[in-house]
Amino acid sequence: MTDGDAEASIDNITATSSFDTAELVREIRERMSAVQAQKEQVENFRRRDVAVQVREARERLTSTTGTRRAFDLELIRVYARNRFASSVAIMALAICVASIAYLWSDPRIVTAWFLALVATLVGTGYMARRFLAQKTEEKSVGTWWGRFTLAELVHGLVWSVIIVHLAGIDIESSKIFVFFVMLLVIALSTMMSATLPAAVYATALPVSAAVIGFYTLRGDALSTSVALLTPLALAYFLVLGRQLFYGGLMQLQHRAEKDALIAELEQAKANSDEARRRAEEANLAKSRFLATMSHELRTPLNAILGFSEVMKSEVFGAHAVPTYREYAGDIHQSGEHLLNLINEILDLSRIEAGRYELNEDAVALAYIAEDCHHLLKLRARNRGATIRESFELGLPMLWADERAIRQITLNLLSNAIKFTPQGGEILMTVGRTGDGGQFLSVRDTGPGIPEDEIPIVLSSFGQGTLAMKTAEQGAGLGLPIVKGLVDLHGGSFELRSKLREGTEAIVRLPASRVMTALAPVAPEEKQTLQSFAVRRAI
Repeated sequence: MTDGDAEASIDNITATSSFDTAELVREIRERMSAVQAQKEQVENFRRRDVAVQVREARERLTSTTGTRRAFDLELIRVYARNRFASSVAIMALAICVASIAYLWSDPRIVTAWFLALVATLVGTGYMARRFLAQKTEEKSVGTWWGRFTLAELVHGLVWSVIIVHLAGIDIESSKIFVFFVMLLVIALSTMMSATLPAAVYATALPVSAAVIGFYTLRGDALSTSVALLTPLALAYFLVLGRQLFYGGLMQLQHRAEKDALIAELEQAKANSDEARRRAEEANLAKSRFLATMSHELRTPLNAILGFSEVMKSEVFGAHAVPTYREYAGDIHQSGEHLLNLINEILDLSRIEAGRYELNEDAVALAYIAEDCHHLLKLRARNRGATIRESFELGLPMLWADERAIRQITLNLLSNAIKFTPQGGEILMTVGRTGDGGQFLSVRDTGPGIPEDEIPIVLSSFGQGTLAMKTAEQGAGLGLPIVKGLVDLHGGSFELRSKLREGTEAIVRLPASRVMTALAPVAPEEKQTLQSFAVRRAI
């Protein structure tokens, strides 16, 4: 079946089915859309990966080392830096060799060789500096690779000249000196040119070939030993250079992967920050809208409640039909329910928008709890539940918003009454906390809340499975309002529950809000207050 046939079948079902079937079809459509979106996302990721692989393969085919062009440029850049920095060391070695060669050979030949070596060093250093100063997009890997290789070849040939010249001197110590110079030249070339293997070969091979060829022709025992040791030393340094090359290449690859990962993380963080900013702006706009709609929403409801109260009470005379009085009572009851719901939504929106202002004063937590108990005692009796009090004596006053504390207590008691079965018991406790603050605890003997549903019931409009099944459902705003009001007071709210054992809601207010915990009045402030009291008395 094609997608068009599926859509046509769904439209036919929607037109001829009941409300439940239409809801089911709508859910199926939403899931189909979600699956299609996931498929498109996976396809986009696959296309991006294929594009990256094709680009990397193209770069490897056009590369001189079998890696990406960026790696080739970086390897040549490392070589250029090392070669430019090693010019001083090579110059020092040339000076030492020339100083010793002056003792054994003609100074004119040594001077000519030294000037030729200096020229190669200056030329190589100039090319290295020019390469480093050139823009990346203007650099040609193949061209610079050939230039540096040729420069190293000339450099190696210059060293071969002095080595052959010194080896021809009929002095036994010169053979050891020549071998030592060869090792130093190859070692320096390997260390400084490891990221450009061709440059290592261009320097090491001419020097080694000169030593091997010359001493092989000599034929004596010492010369033969030097000729045999030279290939071994050359092989060692070439293997070392190869390992250094692969080590540098792996380092570049790891750095490129790290940079790519950092770029992806930064992009993901930027997307996340943008999405969070938009969500916060949308949530703030919603909260501000609801907070500013208080008058517009409550005014018509107050009119509905007032006129329905007049009609229910038959102030202007009895209804011709008694049923109208019942309808007026239903309208009044529904209006009260809607007004309470709107008040809860507006309170929560003001809390979320940061526009809920606390009207703080000295209040007694135990007195508010007892007052709320009397207000809800009739509702608890109608549901067959009993409310017991356990208040600690001698509690000091709290510096808090009385309306907010009263709303917290009423919401907790209402929830406990709603979910306590007939014959159950509700225990309301007020006392001191361990850190000097005060707490309010409301514990019921209801069916409890599953542990995984506690975060749900604490979220806005969140309801557990028990609330879904009960006949007296709410909007899921009572506990979020409690938590928001407690947070405004700097306290903490905790919900403990176990299935078939009950639920306990605990509100803790900090010691800083207890009147005895407040800082004493300074003498100058006390004098100011006394003067103000005297002026008011006058």
